[in-house]
Amino acid sequence: MQNIAEFRIIGRVGKVDAKEKVTHIDIASNYPRKDGDSWKDDTHWNRVTFFGKLNERAAKIGKGDLVHITGRVRQNSYEADGTRHYTVDLIADRMATIIKNGGAPADRDDNDQDDNIPF
Repeated sequence: MQNIAEFRIIGRVGKVDAKEKVTHIDIASNYPRKDGDSWKDDTHWNRVTFFGKLNERAAKIGKGDLVHITGRVRQNSYEADGTRHYTVDLIADRMATIIKNGGAPADRDDNDQDDNIPF
């Protein structure tokens, strides 16, 4: 049996940092929590990394778009100034734009999407 570490995020796009071979996107997701007698939303930010074919698609995403991203979790460590630092990277495997910023449904005409994410 294969062991896996994966993630799923549905949230709004914040910052898009597109480079030649990699794109990093900050995604905001809200989680409800009870505060006394009322409910409040806590916003959590996650930075997702896109490579290869997804890199080109991710670079076209706009701030505020609602997206659904799945992928794998990669843990790394490095040493700096005598201290060991640990990081967790979220590497995207699949991505779908659900709603473009402004509320318009996403165009589903790009047939090269290999994301079999059911909505």
